[in-house]
Amino acid sequence: MTDTRANGSGLTDGQGGSDAAAPPPGMAINIQYVKDLSFEVPGAPDIYVQVRQAPQVQVNLDVNARRVADGAFEVVLSIRAEAKVEDKTCFIVELDYAGVFTLTSIPQDMLEPVLLVEAPRLLFPFARSIVSDVTRESGFPAVLLQPIDFLALWQSRRGQANAADITPPPAANA
Repeated sequence: MTDTRANGSGLTDGQGGSDAAAPPPGMAINIQYVKDLSFEVPGAPDIYVQVRQAPQVQVNLDVNARRVADGAFEVVLSIRAEAKVEDKTCFIVELDYAGVFTLTSIPQDMLEPVLLVEAPRLLFPFARSIVSDVTRESGFPAVLLQPIDFLALWQSRRGQANAADITPPPAANA
């Protein structure tokens, strides 16, 4: 059997080597899993009898990443949805959906956007499905999360961090 590998041009050579010494940048999903899931119906069973209209759902989302081994990172997508009708809480769902990603040859300045934009983009459809299923199976209308712009979320978060780093100069005494 002949060993063929990519040579950087999209073509393969029969020599088994490549043009560059370092492997190309890449990201692999090792595993993805439900890290934590909580679903509460604080007013059950009364809430099912008393509430006749669709609840208003407020959704909060966050992304965090941490190194777990050399080149491997855990990325956690946290979703919290709370549904209310007037002042009555119908349900609260909290999901931490995680994945372990192995990154190869990613430049240091690209680690943060890869981990906080690209990785959650891959995890989101699975987390969305879990939130939808658990709310529907509990007797409420399914919560269908809209697509998330993780790039805008990351940029907003960086903007807030940069604003917090800027301290106003001390006031001059007259």
